[in-house]
Amino acid sequence: MAEREIGLVVHYYDKIQVAAIRLTKGTLKSGDTIRVSGHGNDVQQVVASMQIEHEAVSEAKAGDDIGIKVDRPVHEHDKIFRVAD
Repeated sequence: MAEREIGLVVHYYDKIQVAAIRLTKGTLKSGDTIRVSGHGNDVQQVVASMQIEHEAVSEAKAGDDIGIKVDRPVHEHDKIFRVAD
């Protein structure tokens, strides 16, 4: 499976298990598989939903700051990769 770096974690809200992510390259859609890597983490999951400014969106592009629910804790500066089938 090919991967492409698309962003990084800018904050993690542990009580609600949400990662704030800044997309730096490409696009991300609901249903895409991502991998979060860094600080001893290597988490892979499907993006079930995402939000921009507390509004649900189905797609985001480079330059957007989004929030997604994550399966496991992540850390600031972890890299986000989109996993291609």
